[in-house]
Amino acid sequence: MAQDLKIWDPEDEAQWNSEGKNIATRNLWISIPALLCGFAVWLYWGIITVQMLNLGFDFAQSELFTLMAIAGLSGATLRIPSTFFIRIAGGRNTIFLTTAMLIIPAAGAGIMLQDPTTPLWQFQILALLSGLGGGNFASSMSNISFFYPKRMSGYSLGMNAGLGNFGVTTMQIVIPLVMTAGIFGGMPMVLETASGTLVGKIPAGTDTFLHNAGFIWVAVLIPIVIAIWVGMNNITAEHVSPNIGSTLGAFGKIIGMLLIGMIMAVIGLWFMLPESVGGSGFGVSKWIVLPAVIAATVIALKMIPGPISENLNRQYKIFGNKHTWAMTVIYTMTFGSFIGYAAAFGLAIKVIFGFQHIMVDGVMTHDTFNVDGPSALMYAWTGPFIGALIRPFGGMLADKMGGAKVTQIISVIMVAAALGVAYYMKLAFASATPQDYFVPFLILFLILFAATGVGNGSTFRTIAIAFDREQAGPVLGWTSAVAAYGAFIIPKVFGEQIHATTPEYALYGFAIFYGLCIVINWWFYLRSNAYIKNP
Repeated sequence: MAQDLKIWDPEDEAQWNSEGKNIATRNLWISIPALLCGFAVWLYWGIITVQMLNLGFDFAQSELFTLMAIAGLSGATLRIPSTFFIRIAGGRNTIFLTTAMLIIPAAGAGIMLQDPTTPLWQFQILALLSGLGGGNFASSMSNISFFYPKRMSGYSLGMNAGLGNFGVTTMQIVIPLVMTAGIFGGMPMVLETASGTLVGKIPAGTDTFLHNAGFIWVAVLIPIVIAIWVGMNNITAEHVSPNIGSTLGAFGKIIGMLLIGMIMAVIGLWFMLPESVGGSGFGVSKWIVLPAVIAATVIALKMIPGPISENLNRQYKIFGNKHTWAMTVIYTMTFGSFIGYAAAFGLAIKVIFGFQHIMVDGVMTHDTFNVDGPSALMYAWTGPFIGALIRPFGGMLADKMGGAKVTQIISVIMVAAALGVAYYMKLAFASATPQDYFVPFLILFLILFAATGVGNGSTFRTIAIAFDREQAGPVLGWTSAVAAYGAFIIPKVFGEQIHATTPEYALYGFAIFYGLCIVINWWFYLRSNAYIKNP
């Protein structure tokens, strides 16, 4: 088992060259697959729900969109406590426990998906627990930020986030493939409408093993959890995790803080969701509920008595730094867009291009199956793949050019791409042959995904330079927590606008937000008398 590191300073060239680089590399390359599984379990509802439609599960499209939204809100909210785990509980302790906990929703999905009569509320609970995978990003990024010198921050954080985010792509490729064979036993279900994998369509009438979508991650997670315990380190130096106490005590702190985040997520969902899907029916606006959930979670964590509260007081100093708030908005533009689009991409393709949009008795209808439509499962993986693959490049480019300059360039690209996607979505959603507009829609969406990846890498560089080494980790966690609400907001907005028959409005709104980010990035980091010039 790896030892705790009582003395750790990656800026010390002697220590770095003698042993530091090897230790940091080992922790990074164990962290990456753990984070990959977190993203996979968090966002696999985007693929599972598509197949549930293909298999004829008795749920409306709007009900299936709520599963992604629930997982998205849960994962984002759990990132708030996860932001502060490393200092309180240690890196190895945190990554081990939070990764091991993913086995619970993965195994639950494998069991529940074998029965098409499983009620919606049980899937909603599993979606809520899947949020554990989303929360892991904050603690993972915070942990890796302490292992590397600032000059390598773009590379190290870009690799951890970029390859970790491959969990989205890996999931979108692996799940359709493993559903074609009975590798984990169980009875197959029969496709009512055509499905597919990355290599082609699968015709209706084919047997499929939907429950493999959960069980495959149980099989992958077990060896990764063992590797974390054996190979990762707690850094117990003063600036990282000086007072973590016993391992069981650290686990207790993590579980208690996660429960607070989970409770706040459930309350927020109850206020927003319709009564028909287990909500209050009050229909409180997400723009009111989400800030309230964030604030309530931060305050509730602060009310924990004893050493945890004292520790949080020190880390909460980030909220008094104006750069925390600027980078929260900018990071939301990049990562929030990536994760939100990744969550909604597959089902959006299915709903917009998989059905004909035709006039029936003078009324535009959107529920006639389009036999010539593209398979969502053939293409859903492409956008997240490009966005994750290019992220380390964005970090390395920012190390050379400066983070803010790279961010500004990709922001302009994101505005243009979002408007282009909106244009073709509008045409497709009013056409009896929506597949005619699929190629330009796909190309522009892939450009949008690529821009989010490059920009995500560049924001890591800006954060690493703009904050000192004690604050950089918590800021990375906090900004990623807020940005992760994109996994809730974007599927929710898509679902609302599709229901309103105006899906293009979603992209118009996102483009306006990107324009605001251009102004903020310029004001803070690029104008002649910026607070910090092109960090």
